[in-house]
Amino acid sequence: MPFTCITAYRTELNMQQSKIKTAIVKTKTIGRTGILFKLLPFTFILTLLQFSSAFAQQLRLSLEKTVEIAADSSLQAFSARNVYQASYWEFQSFRAARLPSLTLQTTPLQYYRDITRRYNSETNMDVYRTQQSLYSTANMSIRQNLDLTGGTFFIDTDLGYIRNFGDQVYSQFTSVPIRVGYRQELFGFNSFKWEKRIEPLKYNKALRKFIYDREEISEKSAEYFFDLAMAQTEYEMATENVASADTLYRIGEERQKIAAISQADLLTLKLDAVNAKNTMKNAEINLKRAAFAFASYLNLDKETDVRIILPERPAEMEIALDEAIAHAKDNNPELLGNKQEILQGEREVERTAKSSVFDASFSISVGFNQVANSLADVYRKPLQQDVISVTFSIPLVDWGVRKGKLNMARNNLNVTRISVSQKELSLEQNVIMTVNDFNIQQNLIQSAEEALSLANMAYDNTRERFIIGKADINSLTLSLNRQKEARKNFISALKNYWLSFYKIRKLTLYDFALRRELSINN
Repeated sequence: MPFTCITAYRTELNMQQSKIKTAIVKTKTIGRTGILFKLLPFTFILTLLQFSSAFAQQLRLSLEKTVEIAADSSLQAFSARNVYQASYWEFQSFRAARLPSLTLQTTPLQYYRDITRRYNSETNMDVYRTQQSLYSTANMSIRQNLDLTGGTFFIDTDLGYIRNFGDQVYSQFTSVPIRVGYRQELFGFNSFKWEKRIEPLKYNKALRKFIYDREEISEKSAEYFFDLAMAQTEYEMATENVASADTLYRIGEERQKIAAISQADLLTLKLDAVNAKNTMKNAEINLKRAAFAFASYLNLDKETDVRIILPERPAEMEIALDEAIAHAKDNNPELLGNKQEILQGEREVERTAKSSVFDASFSISVGFNQVANSLADVYRKPLQQDVISVTFSIPLVDWGVRKGKLNMARNNLNVTRISVSQKELSLEQNVIMTVNDFNIQQNLIQSAEEALSLANMAYDNTRERFIIGKADINSLTLSLNRQKEARKNFISALKNYWLSFYKIRKLTLYDFALRRELSINN
């Protein structure tokens, strides 16, 4: 239990000191003075180690430190980092695909030993013959995709080898020393153009989403922080109330003996003492739950004794509504995701529209080739090789299938645009409400702090007046309840302020305190 740990440690120390005294007495009794001087330093060091080990589990945390630990060690932070890393490498793959690629394709060894059917021209008959062949091929190519046209430019070279076994052993080489070519879809869909527009936006959204998730972690850790602060405060108040109720009950017993208070008032004081102990037990249970939830979220040792340090009253800061909305529109990952959805919808419409008419492709290559019986001769006096190819695919009758797909893609795009407009409106409303709440919370903190100070003074005054017999039970109870409510309201005001602060940072990805945009490095 966090608030009794010091008492427990002191009890443990007293027990160790008692053991030391017992050891001294036993040593004197048996008359072994040498053992006494050896035992004292060892036991004293052991006691200090146990005492310091117990205190090592205690951790005092401010809100700033809590947010820092959560951003580094929580499971949610670990998940956010891995999601971002996956998007980062996906974007790096996209960038690499825009660069020339060098590829080697080879079949070093391919051996056949089988019976195959062959035509015998002498007998004008098909016959089965045994065949043994050895093949080897290699191709090296450089390819470059062109975003503007959607085509692919390539340069490659080939080398092949064949060796036949049997009655006549025969070997032959073939080569393409160099070949230059280009392939292009004439009226087809240019995927490279759309990738160039979508992939950078997609990565930018992932980057913003990582920062957004980090601020969401800050917001969530602040919520756990103040939940634990409230639980600790309630337990402190419950503990103080138990001590105060016991004291007042004892005073009531003395005053009842001289008929200063009635029997009914004394029973009320006794009931208050019993209720105070029950409240303290419930507060202890709630404190353990809050401490466990806090430690679990920050990924701390569950046995760590965390002591919350409440933040001071924040400095005055007014956030302009128009500025917050502008930053949200520029930085919020949800809006970037909306742009991505629209681009993907437009891409699908174009893809479907171009596939609904006809497909045509064009391919041309110019190079050299040669065949020879030796590797040295296969590169001598190569012959020119020209290949030109044009293909068409024309749908004649498809019963409206392609037209239906095109209309479906257009309707999906319209639905996406309407959904995006609704999301943007919802985000803007969220920013407006959060900024308004934040600007109001600063005044509420000041009022709550003033109310707490007044409630403390009122309770102390009423308690003193009750002790000397100038205040009744009802006044004391009412004053105590007001003090409890004031302490809770002060923590709640701090909680609402900081939750609004981190929520604004999350929605806008902008630090209004330092006047700078949030980045992956801050």
